Amino acid sequence: MRESVSVRCALYTHEACWRHDTGLWHPEQPERLDAVVKGARLSGVELVEREAPEASLESLQTIHRPAYIAQIHDFCAAGGGSLDPDTVASPGSWEAALRSAGAGLAAIDALTAGEADAAFLAVRPPGHHATRDQAMGFCLFNNIAVAAEHLTRRGEKVAIVDWDVHHGNSTQEMFYDRGDVLYLSMHEFPFYPGTGWIDETGAGDGSGFNINLPFPAETAGDAYEEAWVRVVLPVLRAVEPDWVLVSAGYDGHADDPLAHIRLQAGDYGRMAYRLAEIAPGRLVFFLEGGYDMEAMAESVSATLRGVAGEFPDPGRETSPARAFHMLEVAAAQVGRSWEEV
Repeated sequence: MRESVSVRCALYTHEACWRHDTGLWHPEQPERLDAVVKGARLSGVELVEREAPEASLESLQTIHRPAYIAQIHDFCAAGGGSLDPDTVASPGSWEAALRSAGAGLAAIDALTAGEADAAFLAVRPPGHHATRDQAMGFCLFNNIAVAAEHLTRRGEKVAIVDWDVHHGNSTQEMFYDRGDVLYLSMHEFPFYPGTGWIDETGAGDGSGFNINLPFPAETAGDAYEEAWVRVVLPVLRAVEPDWVLVSAGYDGHADDPLAHIRLQAGDYGRMAYRLAEIAPGRLVFFLEGGYDMEAMAESVSATLRGVAGEFPDPGRETSPARAFHMLEVAAAQVGRSWEEV
């Protein structure tokens, strides 16, 4: 095991992200950021706290259609409202969305310059459901896709690991035919948004570079642990990415009210520990879901301690047999493209 080391983590946020008003009924609340910042500060990791800058329109246009970007601007300027049954915007959402996308670009610059060893983006709205021209699933712009596209245009190879409990349908779609971005998702299935089955493996140059590990309800950390050993780590080591970007949703925690996976805070620490070994100094966590405040604080703290070299003991909860059966099926599918699995 890697020994604990002194790690500087760049923590990006901005007060504008608290002004993204979703209404009292909505689970995606500003208090989520309070929980994330609390967890980061309790981790004991040295934090380099910075304000998230606004993304330029040009950077957004590498992922989103200009007409859609203008639509979101005008919708917020007109007072906001519901963009779909789940997704809300307010007058403050435009600046919050720009800064949520800009945080990833700033983090890449900071890590490239050696100003930190990893980065965590405590920003909202989240991003991995936002398509090129549609808001959905609480998301306005796809923050992690904007960052990944920026890196590939610099000639760098990117792995996106999505551990949010919901499949990142839009991130998958945007890089589905690309071989310069590996997208790997672990998520509850069947569940919102309905995508993420094992046969969604990529197309053309991206064949094999889209990997889905769908798990049934009640899956716990023991099945995730086996998935990392059997599938995730062998593929990441084979790809040898220059950067690892993480869609870090914490709604897979057992205490989360919106899903049915039973991870514990330590499970996130174990995943983060391993990613820090894959991409030392080139690891960025993008906040996605997570709706239990205590669970979020504990899980973010464990994530950063994992980056710093703490490898928590596995949890005691056990998964149903159907979770391991699903992993067998998914691993067989991945093995058709990756002989390492």
